Amino acid sequence: MQPSSQELYRVAQIREAERIAIEELQIPGMQLMLSAGLAAFNALQQRWPDVYRLSVFCGGGNNAGDGYVLAKLALQAGFNVVVYSVADTAALKGDALMAYQDYVRTGGRVLPCEPGLKPGGIVADALLGTGLSREVSDEYAMAISLINASGCPVLALDVPSGLHADSGSVLGCAVQAGITVTFIALKCGLFTGEAANYCGDVVCSSLNVPDSVLAKLPVAARLLDKKPLPPRLRASHKGHFGHVLLIGGNHGYSGAIRLAGEAALRAGAGLVSIATRAAHSAVLNCNRPELMCHAVEEPSALRSLLDKATAVVIGPGLGRDEWARALFAEALASGKPCVLDADALNLLAEQPARRDDWILTPHPGEASRLLACSTRDIGGDRFAAVRNLQQRYGGVIVLKGAGSLVADDKDIFVDTTGNPGMASGGMGDVLAGMLGALSAQGLASVDAAKLAVYVHGEAADIIAEEHGERGMLASDLLAKIRELLN
Repeated sequence: MQPSSQELYRVAQIREAERIAIEELQIPGMQLMLSAGLAAFNALQQRWPDVYRLSVFCGGGNNAGDGYVLAKLALQAGFNVVVYSVADTAALKGDALMAYQDYVRTGGRVLPCEPGLKPGGIVADALLGTGLSREVSDEYAMAISLINASGCPVLALDVPSGLHADSGSVLGCAVQAGITVTFIALKCGLFTGEAANYCGDVVCSSLNVPDSVLAKLPVAARLLDKKPLPPRLRASHKGHFGHVLLIGGNHGYSGAIRLAGEAALRAGAGLVSIATRAAHSAVLNCNRPELMCHAVEEPSALRSLLDKATAVVIGPGLGRDEWARALFAEALASGKPCVLDADALNLLAEQPARRDDWILTPHPGEASRLLACSTRDIGGDRFAAVRNLQQRYGGVIVLKGAGSLVADDKDIFVDTTGNPGMASGGMGDVLAGMLGALSAQGLASVDAAKLAVYVHGEAADIIAEEHGERGMLASDLLAKIRELLN
């Protein structure tokens, strides 16, 4: 059931795969539906082996047909089964109608979905599937609310109803599933945006559609995985692993640049320098003497530091006053490869530019300023947003958030690591420092971004498993980052 690849597809591509399978390979559509119902039933039995009561919520399309197949299989296996139909069953067509009729002939019960009903056992969501492109209508919203209020374990067929299968945004309301069994291939919207609140565990069944079918279609995105760094040569010295210069730490924000600096050390940079306010420079490396801290009050004082740097990180704790603007302009004028984070992104939004050798790390608010749109627009289609950012600004874009996206001019990658414990100050500063360190060690920008994003979240996942999510600090990640990169 687990996906054999990291490839993600949009709904239009899945529909084209279905067309090829049915029209060119002569695989009957009903066979695909039977395979989908069987995949869902197998997942149900594996997840909840001791439960023999099933409530299936069906709509009026092919997703409902998958639900009726599931219901029939469960009925034949001795389950107590009831189907709650939102749509008029007389309106069912094609394979979905055949699946409904087979279920009824087997003795299955179909009841109307009405306010106040209380489903029991396992609840299966076969309401809307991948076809939804507008806000959920009232009758389906009522069914979704009944599912979510039931307190029962929930299995979603293909996509949790109400979740946009391409973008991961919620169209009014959505089913909160414990497991989603998706069909043919993984959908983009199952792994980013609001999806983590609704999908639960995601498993995939190919429905026996040959790999050659998907090979004919372009891949929309890929899941991130971790490519190990090579071992270091025995005769290495610090000069082989780059010199990162971090610029920031305005008045009141020294912690941000300190976190970024220590993250750069833990991610393997040979040397790490920090350019910051004079008030901070003398104390910033307390308990971390490996950080070389410099008082920089004028742009001219930054030039010699930039000359020595392999990679530059600018933005953590930078602010937007005249000091920040002057240092920002000096850093960009140096021509050194840059990581732009936090207020450096806000300054960039004021005077847009394009470069191929930088990494930009916006969260949705910063992304909205860079694209002159609303955060709602960003959340409505994160894939479109990250592609627009890359086309407008160049380089590599890391669009942060649940299911962070990494994009260069060719590909988009989706991260599956990380957890809500990371919703605390300083996490982005740590990521920025990691990006600078990996870039300084010679990784291509996209490879540095992919590895940093994955390990950043992986470190947080280990800490959450050991200690829980609440109270997780950005500095807690530092030791784990070192372990994971090794």
